[in-house]
Amino acid sequence: MQRTPDLEAFCAFFNKLDKTCTDRLGEVYTAEVSFTDPLHHIEGIEALEGYFQNLYDNVTSCRFTFHERCRQGDRAFVTWTMHLVHPRLDGGRGIEVEGCSQLRFAPDGRVDRHRDYFDAGALLYERLPLLGGVIRRVKRQLGH
Repeated sequence: MQRTPDLEAFCAFFNKLDKTCTDRLGEVYTAEVSFTDPLHHIEGIEALEGYFQNLYDNVTSCRFTFHERCRQGDRAFVTWTMHLVHPRLDGGRGIEVEGCSQLRFAPDGRVDRHRDYFDAGALLYERLPLLGGVIRRVKRQLGH
């Protein structure tokens, strides 16, 4: 596993990210960034700034614990645990969701492609009052 300054800077930035600094995303992302997660696809730094501003305006807290990191050439993977507190999810209690980010770095060291992989049900659907119980029951029946 290779830890590089660009990858470590990316992880460090996310550990400091909150609603006061979403306008600084250009420090780690290019203007043409493509961001994808199980719930969204976003093109361009302005749209990404808007997405993160909205996200952080609506959460009580969100932080990441980064685990394994691997980089080869301009590609990198990093596993993480997201620690989220949202007033409308799970009664405002803390939620932990495991995930992985696939990154592509531009020649200037910033990220131009970011794709997150995580269980959207564990983050969102299972935490909603009526739908959550149904999804948890189905998962139990399937042996998950």
